Amino acid sequence: MSKAIENLVEAQQLAMSLRPKVGGFPVLAETLRRAGVSRNLWSLPSCQSIYITKYGPVVQQGSPLVELSAEVPVFDREALIKALRMDQAGESSFPQFLKSSWEAGVIAYDVDFEKRTCTYFGVQGESYQEEYPSVEING
Repeated sequence: MSKAIENLVEAQQLAMSLRPKVGGFPVLAETLRRAGVSRNLWSLPSCQSIYITKYGPVVQQGSPLVELSAEVPVFDREALIKALRMDQAGESSFPQFLKSSWEAGVIAYDVDFEKRTCTYFGVQGESYQEEYPSVEING
C-alpha cells in the first residue's frame, strides 16, 4: 500500500471514530485536513472520489447510484439544501445523502479543506457553495 493510500485510510478511520452523528462533517473534514488532504472531488452518479493529499492523489470507488443509462436530473438548489440540512442534522446516512444530491441534479462536488467550502455542480454549469465551520480536534 502506498504512503498516500495508507495516510488517507488511517485519517478516514480516525475521523469516523471521532465523528458525532449530528454535525459530523466538519470533524471529518478537519481530520482529513490535518492529515494533509487538501481537496476531495466527487463525481456523481459514479460515486468516484478523488482525494488530493500531500503524498499524492488517491481515488476511491464507491457503488454507483445508477446502472447503464439514466437521465440526469435537473439541478434543484432547494432540494440540495434540504439534503444538506438532513445530513447535517444526522437524519440521513452518507449513501442517502449522495442519492438525494444526485436526485437534486448534482453531478459533482468539490470539498476544499483549506478554504472550508463545499461546491456542488449541476450538468448545465449550475453551482451552489457552502462554507462549513472550523472545529477543534483534540489529539
